[in-house]
Amino acid sequence: MSPMTPFPGNPSAPQQVAFHRTELNVILSLYGRMVAAGEWRDYGISHLKDVAVFSIFRRTAEHPIYRIEKCPKLRNRQGLYSVIGMDGQILKRGHDLKTVLRVLERKLIRAVDLD
Repeated sequence: MSPMTPFPGNPSAPQQVAFHRTELNVILSLYGRMVAAGEWRDYGISHLKDVAVFSIFRRTAEHPIYRIEKCPKLRNRQGLYSVIGMDGQILKRGHDLKTVLRVLERKLIRAVDLD
């Protein structure tokens, strides 16, 4: 009798990484405020095998100015979430999405001239 051949792939492992509804609510709340302020215009979401990416664009046909990434492989190290700038520099990384997104909220706060 021949040994049993295992079925390819692990059925319990997810096929792709995705943002959860609560994570998207936090991201889209910030996105809506930035659109209202006239800073951002468009977004794109990518669900890949090892990372989920929320890309933010100033205009539709450009490269993203910011990327919010969810990478489960980094859960136990630097943190699950990261914000990456246009040049590829990591602006903030951490375990809590709201804390990581604060780096983008600072762009919303600016001085107002009352003259």
